Amino acid sequence: MSISSLDLLALTYNSLRSNPLRSVLTMLGVFMGVASVSATLNIGSISRSVMEQQLAEREAPQLMIKFRLNDGRKLQLDDMEFLKQRMRGLQAISADHWLSNDQIIFQDKQVKLAIFGVSQDYLLTSGESLLQGRFFNADDFANYQPLVVIDEFLAERLFQGENPIGKRVYAANKPYIVIGVVETKLRSGDDEPRGEIFISMSLRKVLKGSYDIGTLRLRPKNIEEIKDLEQQAKELLLQRYPGGRFWASNNINDILEQRETVTFVSRGLLLLGIITLLVGGVGVANITLASVAERTKEIGLLRAIGGTQTEIALLFILEAILLSLIGGTVAITTVHGATIIIAHRFELPYEFKLESAALALGSSLTVGLGSVFFPAVQATKLDPVKALRS
Repeated sequence: MSISSLDLLALTYNSLRSNPLRSVLTMLGVFMGVASVSATLNIGSISRSVMEQQLAEREAPQLMIKFRLNDGRKLQLDDMEFLKQRMRGLQAISADHWLSNDQIIFQDKQVKLAIFGVSQDYLLTSGESLLQGRFFNADDFANYQPLVVIDEFLAERLFQGENPIGKRVYAANKPYIVIGVVETKLRSGDDEPRGEIFISMSLRKVLKGSYDIGTLRLRPKNIEEIKDLEQQAKELLLQRYPGGRFWASNNINDILEQRETVTFVSRGLLLLGIITLLVGGVGVANITLASVAERTKEIGLLRAIGGTQTEIALLFILEAILLSLIGGTVAITTVHGATIIIAHRFELPYEFKLESAALALGSSLTVGLGSVFFPAVQATKLDPVKALRS
């Protein structure tokens, strides 16, 4: 007669209840390991969310390139097309050039800003969304229209809630019609918005007499590829213009450094969590071996009434599973609660992720089962007669 599932569960429960200190110590080892793993996963999740927030507040990740030919000339728009056709990992490319610093005037309000001429794909590289109106189209570039696009920060300062589309503003005593408003994002090096106003590159050519490019902006498909884009652009431009001078910078260098730091720290914490789990697993194995020695007579009795070797092994495996589940669940709940308090205190973005909890709990169960396997096998090898006599 074999042992029923309910009897196995009852025996497991009674064994744990009759040895509370041993059970608590076992769960403590599991708790420490799972808490370390869970905390590491939460730290990584919060860090990624913080970096995503930082990216959302500024322009899209992009590489800014300046280049001078050896005779002093700057790049032209056809150089932008040259790069666009040859570069790998490029999501978008655009050009811009400073026009002037002038007072932007609307009625009795005025704001001093830098005016920039931009190419047609500027919004694709900057990542700014169009909020009202439209951006420059091919006709605007072809007809040199005196049109401007402003950002929402400047729109609020000049128009103070009034619809700016179609309104006339003045810069350097020249009239411009506002055709669009884009969202405000921090430019590289800025701690707060200053306002932005753009004209088309073709109109800048009319006003300045050249199609020179001040800055090329390259947006990568993946931010990890931004350094590779820089190397590609440098090689291509120097092949096209030997002896030229190349400058490059990007607006996410600080975030890339943060990511490297977070990755390094997370790996260290994860390693610590794994070591803690393994130490807890060794504790589970030792306590289970002691339990097998203490319960030799009980094992012999169970075998005598028809218990199979598999059922004897299951008896100890169920104990390990139950202790791992309880210790792991308490650890995840504790870390979750602590993370909520810390995130609220320091205004950090935190969201409980079921997959992280499942990974931490799964690691606990894996270590628990692995630790109890050898003692459980030892228990099944006990001779029933010798066990009863012990």
